[in-house]
Amino acid sequence: MKNLIEESITGIIDDIVADYDQGRIVDNLDVHSIPSTDAIIEIIDKLLRILYPGYHIDRTYKTYSIRTTIATVAEDVAYRLCKQIALALKFDEDYADKCETVIQERAQEVTVQFMAALPRIREYLDTDVHALFDGDPASESPDAIIICYPGLYAITVYRLAHEFYKMNVPIIPRIMTEHAHSLTGIDINPGAQIGKYFFIDHGTGIVVGETTIIGDHVKLYQGVTLGALSLKEGRGLLNVRRHPTIEDNVTIYSNASILGGETVIGHDSIVGGNVFLTRSIPAGTKVYAKAQELHFDTDVDTPQVQDVTQTDNTDYVI
Repeated sequence: MKNLIEESITGIIDDIVADYDQGRIVDNLDVHSIPSTDAIIEIIDKLLRILYPGYHIDRTYKTYSIRTTIATVAEDVAYRLCKQIALALKFDEDYADKCETVIQERAQEVTVQFMAALPRIREYLDTDVHALFDGDPASESPDAIIICYPGLYAITVYRLAHEFYKMNVPIIPRIMTEHAHSLTGIDINPGAQIGKYFFIDHGTGIVVGETTIIGDHVKLYQGVTLGALSLKEGRGLLNVRRHPTIEDNVTIYSNASILGGETVIGHDSIVGGNVFLTRSIPAGTKVYAKAQELHFDTDVDTPQVQDVTQTDNTDYVI
C-alpha cells in the first residue's frame, strides 16, 4: 500500500519553507528579536513571590532570612526583566533606530522604576483583597482570596502590567494581561486606570477597555463590558477616549454593557444585570432592565405566565 504522507511531505515542506521568503510580517524567523512570552510568564510567577510572599514563595524559606530570599528573587526578576524590556523597546518608534547602548540604558531605567513601584502596587493590592473579602459573603478568608480567586489574580497582573504601560513599554504589558485573560477569562487592558478597592466577583467574561477610567470601591460581576461604542474607524481611534468612566462606589452587575468614551457612570450608582448603556447617568442612579414575561409550560393545558417585572428596589447580588 502506498504511503501518501511519505510521498507528499517533502514537497509540502519545501512549499512551506519557500513561503517564508515573501517578506511579510508572518515570515519573521528571528525568534531572538522579540520578547519571550514564556520568560514573561516566569517573571509574573516570580513577582507573585514578592507581592504575596507568604503564599507564593518556596516553602523552604525561613522567616529570619526573608530579606535574603526576597533579594534573590528580586535580583533574578530584574535581570530577566531588563533583557525582555530591551527586546520590547526595539518595537518602539522612538528606539527603533537607537544603538544598543541607548536601548540597554533605557531598559535598565524602566526596570529600576518598575521594581521601585512594587511597594505601591502592594498597597493597592491590599485594598483589593479587602474589597473582595468584604464584598463576597462566600469568601472564607482573605487568605483564600489570595490563594484561590481568579479576580484577584487578574487584578494583580493588570496592576503590574499597568506600570509598564505608563512607561510606554511595548508588547510586554499586553503579554501579561493576555496571560491572565487566558487563565481567568477576565480581559483587562493594561491601559485602563483603576483605583483602589477594586472588586471582581466570578469574573468570567469581564472586558475592561484601554481608555476606561475606574474610581475607588467599584464592583464588577461576570460578563460586564466596559467597551467602545464603535470601532468602525479602526486605527483612527488610537489615542482617543473611547471607553467609559466609572466613578467611585459604583456596582455593575452581570452582563451589563457600558460603552463610549463620553459615558460617565456617576458615583454611588448601581447598574443592573443585562443593562446596555451608551449615555451618562448622574450620581446615585439605579439603572435596571425591565424583564420580559416568563412563560412556564407545564402538564396543564393552559401555559402559566409569571410577571417578573423588576422594581426600583431590586438587588442583583449573585
